[in-house]
Amino acid sequence: MAAKEQRTKSSRVDWAALITGLGLGLSVALQITTMRRSDISSVYSSINTLSRLCALIGTYFALLGIVLVSRIPWVERGVGHDRLVTWHRKLGPYSLFLIGFHVLFVILGYAGQDHVALIVELWRLLHQYLWMWAALAGFILMIMAGVTSYKKARAKMSYETWWMIHVYTYLAIALSFMHQVLNGPMFIGHPLNRAYWTALYVFMAASIVIWRIGIPIARSFRHNLKVHKVVIEGPGVVSVIMRGRKLHKLAAEGGQFFGWRFLARNHFLISHPYSLSAAPTQHLMRITVKDLGDHSRSLAFLKPGTRIFVEGPYGAFTAGRSSRRHVVLVGGGVGITPIRAIMEEFRDGVQMDVVYRASRNEDLVLKQELDYLAAQSQGSIRIHYLVGSRRDHPMDAKTLNRLVPLFADSDIYICGPGPLVDAVRQAAKDSGVPKNRFHDEAFAFHSE
Repeated sequence: MAAKEQRTKSSRVDWAALITGLGLGLSVALQITTMRRSDISSVYSSINTLSRLCALIGTYFALLGIVLVSRIPWVERGVGHDRLVTWHRKLGPYSLFLIGFHVLFVILGYAGQDHVALIVELWRLLHQYLWMWAALAGFILMIMAGVTSYKKARAKMSYETWWMIHVYTYLAIALSFMHQVLNGPMFIGHPLNRAYWTALYVFMAASIVIWRIGIPIARSFRHNLKVHKVVIEGPGVVSVIMRGRKLHKLAAEGGQFFGWRFLARNHFLISHPYSLSAAPTQHLMRITVKDLGDHSRSLAFLKPGTRIFVEGPYGAFTAGRSSRRHVVLVGGGVGITPIRAIMEEFRDGVQMDVVYRASRNEDLVLKQELDYLAAQSQGSIRIHYLVGSRRDHPMDAKTLNRLVPLFADSDIYICGPGPLVDAVRQAAKDSGVPKNRFHDEAFAFHSE
């Protein structure tokens, strides 16, 4: 069954790549099919032509990047949320650089043709062409979103700040549309080209409105999800138990995550991604969160009855991806929460070794529940607590194979900080575990 699902997913990935490539080809064709001899008759006219090509490809990448994380159900199921987010993050820099080159080349090309200074030409372009000030504002917003998406910059700001700046990308793309279709030679006098380009924008906007706004709101009201109880699990760790109706129709699985908005002060504006920390039931869901900022810290003060709006479920960190009768589940710190949830999803007969890494004993979140599941499993679940420094418990191939003799012949699931995920990935590679049997969920901001 798992092999069949893998083949189906691979086929859908191939189709996604084909459609993406076709769209890119059509976008490049807009430039090629409308070129005139004068567009390459001199150095500066060639620079202007190159600038337009950069704008077309860069904008296409920006639109595609938004669609990738717009939560379209058949795309999420077919490709996988983790892969979509990876593609989104890789496309971002290319889009920004290409649009940056467009701005630079168009100023340079026109300044050369007009024989004026660059700053003078920039001022002329802003005043002589329609919607250029809006396009400049959009470019500045894209730079802000791009710079704050780099790891070093992102690590120095709260999730809330990063999220708000990142959302400006939507506005940046919208602000750039009018100056393209009103000033671009590939659109002026070419209604079919303009219709295609407009359709790309409409599809992107519809994806956001339908799947990121409309459907989540409708589902939230339908399932009437509210805070049922808040439980302090340990120092800086809190569980929020939520009650709703017919939650099984959300088709959520242990290991997946939702975007949560609590109808309370400082909580509703921004959606926060938290994984389920227990397999969902018909009426209950639970998340367990560590104090990593103002939002997560204030979850402890949520009152029972607080209404919740959700987006999801998302993620391919699920039991259905396994293909072996033995699985190794590795959790680091509070990363044990999706591991705890996914443990309940494996079918009878699956053997599990759960490796739990923590710096201190007090960081062992949900330990009592893990011990209970192991005690009730009749030996099919073994828990390994590795408490201490990385030097005491190196997560390399030698250590993991000694701890779990079947490590090389297992499906590997891991959730935790980046360094832990990277170490276990390398250990799996060194042990000969193929990529399709390594499943990870790392702690990082989810690109929106």
